[in-house]
Amino acid sequence: MTARLLRPGDDPIRPAQVDAVEITLDGETMRGVQGQTIAGIVLASGVLSWRRTSVDGRPRGLFCGIGVCFDCLVIVNGERDVRACQRRAVDGDAVASQHDRLPEASA
Repeated sequence: MTARLLRPGDDPIRPAQVDAVEITLDGETMRGVQGQTIAGIVLASGVLSWRRTSVDGRPRGLFCGIGVCFDCLVIVNGERDVRACQRRAVDGDAVASQHDRLPEASA
């Protein structure tokens, strides 16, 4: 069997042109490409944590990356409890970090 060489311009499976996406996280502009998740864009921008735990206020960001753990919760365009690892970014998305305090114990 011999190798079949294709010129790069003739390769039918080459990647298509991608469109840029711009989102904001707590007012800071971040750029990515169409198809990336919010977590992907945020991580690529150098931000490792964007949420704090309710009990100790410890920083959280992407942990499992598959929507199981809830560590990457954010508010997107006013919608709470969005998993940043599961939501594909849309140009113009306004993302806010989410921190929920524990409810007060009733006496």
